[in-house]
Formats: sequence, C-alpha cells, structure tokens
Amino acid sequence: MEIRLAKSYGFCFGVKRAIKIAEQTQNSNTLGPLIHNKKEIERLKDEFNVGLIEDIDEAKEGDTVVIRTHGIPKDKLKKLKEKTDNIIDATCPFVTKPQQIVEQMSEEGYSIVIFGDINHPEIKGVMSYAKDPVVVLSVEELEGIRLKEKVATVAQTTRKFEEYQQIVNYLMHHYKEVRVFNTICNATFDNQDAAKELSKEADIMIVIGGKNSSNTKQLYKICKENCHDSYLIEDESELEKEWFEGKKLCGVTAGASTPDWIIQRVIGKIREFKV
Repeated sequence: MEIRLAKSYGFCFGVKRAIKIAEQTQNSNTLGPLIHNKKEIERLKDEFNVGLIEDIDEAKEGDTVVIRTHGIPKDKLKKLKEKTDNIIDATCPFVTKPQQIVEQMSEEGYSIVIFGDINHPEIKGVMSYAKDPVVVLSVEELEGIRLKEKVATVAQTTRKFEEYQQIVNYLMHHYKEVRVFNTICNATFDNQDAAKELSKEADIMIVIGGKNSSNTKQLYKICKENCHDSYLIEDESELEKEWFEGKKLCGVTAGASTPDWIIQRVIGKIREFKV
C-alpha cells in the first residue's frame, strides 16, 4: 500500500509563530490552550514549563501570561492587563485582522455579520470588537434577521471558502452596500485544496489533528465527501489495522495545529501494519 502525504498539511504560520513564542517564554502560562492540540501542549509543559490556565483569576500578580493563537475577548484583555504587565501576545496576525476590521466597520455604522462558530474562541474574540454582531454558519440563519442598509462581513479564518461565498451572495442580494473582507487564512485554503485533491485519488484518508480543532474538522469533512473511508485521529494510538486491509493508496493530511512529530509517528505506525 502506498502512503502519500497531501501537498499542503500541518502547522500554519500562526501556529509556528505561537509555538516559537511559547518555547522562548519558559516558566509561563497560556490563557486557554495555545493551540488545539493536546499532545503539543503537553510537550510545551514537559520541555519548557509552559502551563495552562483557563481563567484570568488563576493568574497571579506579575505572572507571565501568553495569549493563545485564537486571541481573547477585548474585556478579558483589559482585565488581564490589570493583573499583570507580563503579557506575551501570541494571537495569530490573521486573527487580529478581523478584530480590527469589525471594530472599524462598527464605528462607521455598519452592521457586522461574522461567518463562523459562535462558540469558537477566535469568534468570541472577534465579536468583542464589534457592536451587536450577527454570527452565522449558514444562509438560513440570516433569514428573518434585520440589518442596517450598510453591512460588513468577515469570516472565521478556518472556514470553507465556498460556504462563505453563500453568505456573501445572500447579503449582496438583500442589502444595498456590502463590504466583504475575505479573512479566511491562505494556509487553510492550501490545506483544504490539497486534501480535496488527494482524497479523490485515495481509497483511505487519515486526517490527523485535535478533535476540537475547527480547521481539522473541516479537512475531515472535505475528505469524507470524496473518500468514504476517511478517519480523524489525534495520534497513532487510534489507528486500526483493519482500516487498511485491501487498500492501495492511503492519503494523509493534518490540521494546522498538528506538529510534524505526530504526523511522522502516524505514518510509521501505518507502515508497521504491513497490509
């Protein structure tokens, strides 16, 4: 059986940047998981003593606190600054951008429509910079909502472009002025396109990444649409030998928060099966 990696996969720019910041900021704590990968967070704890706090109240005065790649809400940042001056911001620049956009557009009197998951930490952060934002995942959720004549829209960085287009098309048909900001990350585009291309050829796809990672779940969804035998795993321990029996081409891709050392372990385990 041939094992083939997608042409684009794994760590994106924002995650690489955040990991480097955390490694250089030893004996610190991240506010919320730095990235959506438990194994990499455990590695940072073991090798660099980078801990994890879920709430600002857990931080002690003067502690060094690293802000996660997804960013944090505006009010939480203000509260954190009251607690400590030692704040290291690892928010991905591609996440900071929609925060800045919705803040400016709100001040200019636009209704704000955010395409994304309202429960995702990135979206919670972006929402905090807007006045009365509307957060949706589908066109159906927009129906019946009254917005101003001027509308501005941004997207969660890890969503599918085609789904954002549907939101944009609806807004263009219903409102006179629509400002569209394509805030989906290029790395997301590249990983999704590569996964789509490989899953059309493969007869089994292995998607590696955190089960709570938005971009990884999007990769899995894309692979499943093209390859019925697609599996989402966090590491090699979840692999089952029978998945690979009778298969000729195994495709492998990974989410933007998946380190290369986990990817290599998965590939090594697949090779050991000798199917």
